[in-house]
Amino acid sequence: MENRELTKEEKQYIKMTTGSPKKLVIKLGLPTITSMLITAIYNISDTFFVSQLGKSASGAVGVVFGLTAIIQAIGFTFGMGSSSLISSLLGQKKSREAQKTASSGFYCAIMLGALIAIITLVFMKPILLLLGATDTVLPYAESYVTYIAIGFPIMIASFVLNNILRGEGKAKLAMIGLTTGGILNMFLDPLFINVFGLGISGAAIATLISQCVGVTILLSMFIFKRTITTLSIRYLSKSVKTYLEIVKVGLPSLSRQGLASLASILLNRSAGAYGDSALSAMTIVSKVFMVIFSVGLGIGQGYQPVCGYNFFAKKYDRVKEALGFTFISSSILMTTFCIIVFFLAESVMRFFIDDSEVIAIGARALRLQCIALPFLSLNVMCNMTFQSIRYKRRSTFLSSLRQGLFFIPLVFILPSIFGLEGVEMIQATSDFLTFLVSIPFFIWIFKMLKEKQQKEKIDNFEKFEESIV
Repeated sequence: MENRELTKEEKQYIKMTTGSPKKLVIKLGLPTITSMLITAIYNISDTFFVSQLGKSASGAVGVVFGLTAIIQAIGFTFGMGSSSLISSLLGQKKSREAQKTASSGFYCAIMLGALIAIITLVFMKPILLLLGATDTVLPYAESYVTYIAIGFPIMIASFVLNNILRGEGKAKLAMIGLTTGGILNMFLDPLFINVFGLGISGAAIATLISQCVGVTILLSMFIFKRTITTLSIRYLSKSVKTYLEIVKVGLPSLSRQGLASLASILLNRSAGAYGDSALSAMTIVSKVFMVIFSVGLGIGQGYQPVCGYNFFAKKYDRVKEALGFTFISSSILMTTFCIIVFFLAESVMRFFIDDSEVIAIGARALRLQCIALPFLSLNVMCNMTFQSIRYKRRSTFLSSLRQGLFFIPLVFILPSIFGLEGVEMIQATSDFLTFLVSIPFFIWIFKMLKEKQQKEKIDNFEKFEESIV
């Protein structure tokens, strides 16, 4: 019999189910961390350069972030939903179904992005007021959101393409597109804001151009067949069930990101009650913690395809090893970053803006979040594990804790008791409560994996006995 060459799907399956789980998590996690860090940093570069225009302009970025968080929610819903399904389908060697999932998730997400862009441009002023813009912040927010909204379909496409590549285990390819766009944005921001004199509109134009470049690079990976799946209209599913499955699997991401958007809006409105200084400070704090949180999230997203492939290949011991390693690594990295920021809180705030009131408010909020954030890695790992193995209800519940079930009541309770200090401690309090609730779920995951591992051993032994007989 002739030795046939292995297909791309078969090579990837062997790599994901036989290589060292720890090395796979590192290999997939490092590019993902890099991508997310660059993305967070170029979000910060917007905040940095816009902050030089004053605290009202800085507050405008925070207001618009509530809207872009909705786009992220949709992008992550279709991206993570498609990604989790693709890794599990490839783990079951169902490549045709994986093709349908990739194409259907991609095109559906773009259409939703275009629809939201039109709604935003038509109803811009009432939307921005609803998001928490004050009278002084509103003109800046209108100038900024005009170009950001045009890029909504592109932004969504970027999230979906990135996640599809990671679902295939191609994290390096995903990194190339995102980092190129992110780095480009850092150079374009000062060019458009200062050199061309476009102010806050220049920051938005720079972001739009960078996103276009990043998406073009990500799409080229599919066009030049460097991927397992293909994005083609002919692979679009005619079954509503396919789209519902993508949304159902991505529901935890929709819950997490959608609630993050709502939390951002509520926080802006709560901070705005204490003036532009408080709104500007909380905007900067949120962007700083996006960088730290992206480290833990990046490792977790590098872990997800390893989890999905191996769980559905019934290699439960490998899932346990990957989970334990990822949790410890994520906790150590996030704790290290938080310690650094805790002791340099004033310097971090001063890097963005030279306003003593903004610095004082932001430094207190930074220190409080530095204490609580490292605990959050437990919730991230539980959430991503449940999402990867399609335990949708548990994953959705856990993802709704931090920015929803805890944050929303706290945003009303704490400021009413402690005033501005209450605004500063909302996120930290929510993070710690989320950690406490996640503990029993983390214990349950290991117990479940152990039971499945033992059952698989028994089933394999019985099959072996039957083959002998």
